[in-house]
Amino acid sequence: MGSIPGNVLVPIAYASWPVVVISLFKRLDHRQAIAIGFIAGWMFLPVASLDIMFLHNTKTVVICLSILVSAYLFEKEKLLAFRFNSADLPMILWCTSPFFSSMVNGDGLYDALSQTLTQSERWGMPYYIARVYFSGVESIKILAIAIFIGAIVYIPFCGFELVMSPQLHRLTYGFHQSDFVQSLREGGGYRPMVYMDHGLMTSMWMVLGVLLGSWLLFSGMLPKKILFIPSQYLLLALVFTTIIMRSAGAVTLLLIALLILYVTNKTKNIVLVAILFLVPSLYIVTRSTGYWDGRNLSGLVAEKYSVTRSESLQFRFDNETILVQKALQGSFFGWGGFGRSRVYDEKGRDISVTDGLWVITLGVNGIYGLTMLVMAIQWPALLFLKRVKPELWNSRMWGTSAAMAIFLGIYMIDNLLNAMINPVYMLFGGSLVSMCYNEDPALSGSYETESIQSVKELTVITPGTRFIPSLNAPPSRFIG
Repeated sequence: MGSIPGNVLVPIAYASWPVVVISLFKRLDHRQAIAIGFIAGWMFLPVASLDIMFLHNTKTVVICLSILVSAYLFEKEKLLAFRFNSADLPMILWCTSPFFSSMVNGDGLYDALSQTLTQSERWGMPYYIARVYFSGVESIKILAIAIFIGAIVYIPFCGFELVMSPQLHRLTYGFHQSDFVQSLREGGGYRPMVYMDHGLMTSMWMVLGVLLGSWLLFSGMLPKKILFIPSQYLLLALVFTTIIMRSAGAVTLLLIALLILYVTNKTKNIVLVAILFLVPSLYIVTRSTGYWDGRNLSGLVAEKYSVTRSESLQFRFDNETILVQKALQGSFFGWGGFGRSRVYDEKGRDISVTDGLWVITLGVNGIYGLTMLVMAIQWPALLFLKRVKPELWNSRMWGTSAAMAIFLGIYMIDNLLNAMINPVYMLFGGSLVSMCYNEDPALSGSYETESIQSVKELTVITPGTRFIPSLNAPPSRFIG
């Protein structure tokens, strides 16, 4: 077993989470139990890694295994009856890409299997859980409202860290989860991390809450009240908190997502969506070929926004350049592990800084792995775009799925400059694939009224919790 970071609460939290999830399964509808178990675990479990035998026990692994074990205990037939199909191929190929990288670079079968297992834990398990349990209108709405409530719950924690600096993870678990210096903001103040890996990840989490809350409101699915408070007020508080966290990139992506959702729905034209999903590929191609060095963009940032931000952006571009050059010297499957994809000086010192997930993947897993990464993230959304007409994006059947699909688009853009792997986003991928295969858009016709009727026909009524209501259930004391 590897050394335990922080204090005794780290192993206690990890060991107790399966008990928490099993308790949720006993008391709630299983989809609600999974949504709460996954979201709450991601929001509050420690950012730590405990290696036990062959398992790399990160927060994601603890959450997913807790859910899968509980599902096996309470609903084994459904879990085992699931079968993958051709729509799952991009995710399967992405999860297995480290196998080829390790074998080509002579790292042996053990390393190949170990790296494949790690990749599958981070990406494949959340996707699989969503494929099985978040496959219909009701379940996807449950997931969306759980995320919205989760973002609301984070408001006071973010407020604390905005004033007192990111200390909650240290105060609870005994250590900072990432470099504290990176939380300092230009002009004073801090960027909250709460219990997530980095402040950038927390910012995107709050952005996701605003996006889902706004589109649920627009499509008429947001509960009127949550904990006796009008949901619109909670949404406004969430918007305010997200803005004062001062993550300009995340807020910009939020505005882009909301604009694309609204304009595409009203105009019934997907040109903006096409541009959104083409941007990552265009960026990767122009940067990999050296056609674009990013200096005009960093110059614009310096002129219009901040010299410090401009220098930081250009620093990323410069490091990308040398990392791309090193990556292209490797094989089609990349350099594999053990730091071979990094750049060293003549004295053997590592002189490279990796930020973007795309350039990390290009170096480690090569062109093959990078292609599979882009497809694994974008394919579920593209499948949704192919099957669901834009005019239905604000309907009760497809509204939540539309917001999730567009979020996957901005998440891939975020991965161009950052490497914030959030397993919740892979729930979106699995749920979109299942939704598109399980619900026939032809049933919902061309108008919202027909779409609502389809929901009534296709959705199984399940009891709501005090916090996450059933789609067709009457208002509760806590959510109306």
